[in-house]
Amino acid sequence: MIELYDVWKTYGNGVNALKSVSVKISKGEFVYVVGPSGAGKSTFIKILYREEKPTKGAIFVNGFNVEKIRERQIPLIRRTIGVVFQDFKLLPNLTAYENVAFALEVIETPRKLIRNKVLEILAQVGLKGKENSKPNELSGGEQQRVSIARALVNNPAIIIADEPTGNLDPDTSWEIVRLLEDINYRGTTVIMATHNKDIVDRSKKRVIAFEGGQIARDERRGGYNYEN
Repeated sequence: MIELYDVWKTYGNGVNALKSVSVKISKGEFVYVVGPSGAGKSTFIKILYREEKPTKGAIFVNGFNVEKIRERQIPLIRRTIGVVFQDFKLLPNLTAYENVAFALEVIETPRKLIRNKVLEILAQVGLKGKENSKPNELSGGEQQRVSIARALVNNPAIIIADEPTGNLDPDTSWEIVRLLEDINYRGTTVIMATHNKDIVDRSKKRVIAFEGGQIARDERRGGYNYEN
């Protein structure tokens, strides 16, 4: 599903955010990406959906050669990837329904299909009855569920979650993780960058740990720290 070969990312200030990163992630995996601030995990996440472009190396995501695709092809790869952010990135003047529907409208989904798809996905993430609520009328956990629904509505092969629990309390954080685990159980590959040690340690899933722009550790049932 995802393959990186000797990937480097050097920013304009000379900082090597990624150094010779090579890794494979298979279809259906749930992977935590961990590491201290500045370790490279955010850059790693961003190059997967072409928010950043590698300086050198090869990246394949769901059959696309990410490093070599043309600019006009980027929307094609992004349709196969759903991205969930720490700060939700919801449009504040739109309802939950409209925020999710927007993801379908921009790819010109027929209007007659949008309503059923949006209502179905909102129900799946536990927001039935909240369709007409705007972001400021929802809790942080509910806003994140809208964000997840928006990421899911195109039936992506991969969900990339960048610190999705960073702004949430512990109980709500676990609700979001369990939702992502359910999505993964249905067959979607999930990659989640996080600083949440408790979640990583208790989940016992694959952990890829970054340090200094390199993969320091890759464990099938890992913890947040080495001693785990």
